[in-house]
Amino acid sequence: MPDENNREISNLDQGTPESLGKDVAPRTRTLPNGLRSNSDSFAQATIMMVDDEATTMDVMQAFLEDAGYQHFLLLEHSSQAIAKLEELRPDILLLDLMMPEVPGFDILEQIRAHSVLSHLPVIILTSSSDASTKLKALDLGATDFLSKPVDPSELTLRVRNTLAAKAYQNQLAYYDTLTNLPNQSLFKDRLTWFLSRSERQHENLVLLHITLDQFKRVSNTMGPQVGDQIIIQIAERLHSCIRNSDMIGHGSSGDIREIDSLFRVGRDEFSLLCPNMDLVEHATKIAARILTVMEKPFNANGTDVYIWPNIGIASYPTDAKDMTTLIQCAAGASGQALLQDKGAFRFYSSDLNAQSLGRLQLESDLRCAIEDNQLVLHYQPKVDVKTGQIKGVEALVRWQLPDGSLRFPDQFIPLAEDTDLIFPLGEWVLQEACSQMARWKAQGLTLQVAVNLSLKQFRSNNLVPFVSQVLLDHDLDAQYLTLELTESLVMDNPDEAVKTLKQLIALGVKLSIDDFGTGYSSLSYLKLFPLHELKIDRSFLTDMATDPEDRALVSAMIYLAHEFNLNVVAEGVENQEQLDMLVSLACDQYQGYYFSRPISEPDLAPMLSGLVSAIQA
Repeated sequence: MPDENNREISNLDQGTPESLGKDVAPRTRTLPNGLRSNSDSFAQATIMMVDDEATTMDVMQAFLEDAGYQHFLLLEHSSQAIAKLEELRPDILLLDLMMPEVPGFDILEQIRAHSVLSHLPVIILTSSSDASTKLKALDLGATDFLSKPVDPSELTLRVRNTLAAKAYQNQLAYYDTLTNLPNQSLFKDRLTWFLSRSERQHENLVLLHITLDQFKRVSNTMGPQVGDQIIIQIAERLHSCIRNSDMIGHGSSGDIREIDSLFRVGRDEFSLLCPNMDLVEHATKIAARILTVMEKPFNANGTDVYIWPNIGIASYPTDAKDMTTLIQCAAGASGQALLQDKGAFRFYSSDLNAQSLGRLQLESDLRCAIEDNQLVLHYQPKVDVKTGQIKGVEALVRWQLPDGSLRFPDQFIPLAEDTDLIFPLGEWVLQEACSQMARWKAQGLTLQVAVNLSLKQFRSNNLVPFVSQVLLDHDLDAQYLTLELTESLVMDNPDEAVKTLKQLIALGVKLSIDDFGTGYSSLSYLKLFPLHELKIDRSFLTDMATDPEDRALVSAMIYLAHEFNLNVVAEGVENQEQLDMLVSLACDQYQGYYFSRPISEPDLAPMLSGLVSAIQA
């Protein structure tokens, strides 16, 4: 049931500064190309009514709902009107005049004197129909006047026409006519609202200020019309960089996804607003995308010209506590970027600058490492628990630096995931592992080889055809290739995961669940997923000798896996005591430093020589 002070609160904005709800983000405008003729165009507008007669408001709401309007704010206590208008800021106000707490005349006068609410459309609804009352309301700034009882058709017509005029005025006042992006006035309004929201909800807010090096020179040389053409192209490229995930953090309101985020705030200046960004460093991704899309030349009336963006990044509350200071910090950082090479970005914080530059350098180095074949595979044996014989190997990627030192996966795989370098990296790993399998095959050795898949690889539509093609290229029997997936990977979308797993099995490859037990408590899912192998995470083995509960868990996992006809591999075995327990629990295979750490193929070769002899014999 609605409460007596604010009987229904919902707010969907049409892109005007006045229509920002309590904690509901302002939405993008619904009329970017001018006015439409039917009332459905304005159905998302928020209509506020202030009237001490609840029944009257209910009747008017019913009339307007029949016309398609959906969002209403009903307020019976006129003494709260200004405070609620400041807080909720609807698109239009229907205001009664004769109210016991604060008369409508006083409220109207306060609205027109208010720095933010002064342009709010106000339709007066009153039982007093004499000319002097109407003239006084209009003199105080009423947008329109209706006498009670209200005719439904007239009410909906007046509301529609008022919203139409407001939409047209807002288009002219708050949107850039060249790019159709929101302008500086709307930018400041949006920024003010989100700063207030960030303060209430203790969230980060990140601002990117973008200036354009060389634009003034090009515009002055080739003329303002060509300059306008370039600005339109720039706006389109900048807009293509924006993703919903950049604008919001996890757990944010879905409405935020629809906000205006890119603004044209000057002739050659743009601002990008990112509310509720989890980590300020994530702005690096957006800045890098902007630099990339701006690398290509712009068409200046048939001539290729180059415009380089300089991006300054500042955040609330780390760098600034108010709008003016935040804008100054972002602009100052943009100026620092201008002093660097063509096209650059800088954080206002020197520490973040160093981190972001380091990340970009690492990304560049990794890209070169993939292209220049600096990656190598090391192999960790998978050993039969009872016989001690090598049954297979797991292929693990290493990045070999020019000085011969190695970088391990935890130092570059997260970056590869973030930048989509995981795709060429993952393809290289599978190609190299299969190439090595082919070389072993030529030596008379058939060995099971396991390759890890990342989440993005697993979700890729190209995964199954790529695996199929690689096996075909190397003339390999698919049954000797095992693809390892983490538990959380297949649990992310079980239905889709099952489809992909079945397609992989149709190729003949084996499937293994890695790090089992660390993600979901999902023993029951062993029945759902078509698997061949289960790998018990090393964390369960560490205290197995001293912790009866860990031992019980390992025993239960081995037992159930065997019930589902799965091979069981224990990871991280470091001593004889752990191995003895695995023997007693009937585990199938193990990996770990007790037998061998991951090693290069030349170091592995002596371990495999016995297998070759046994096969040949």
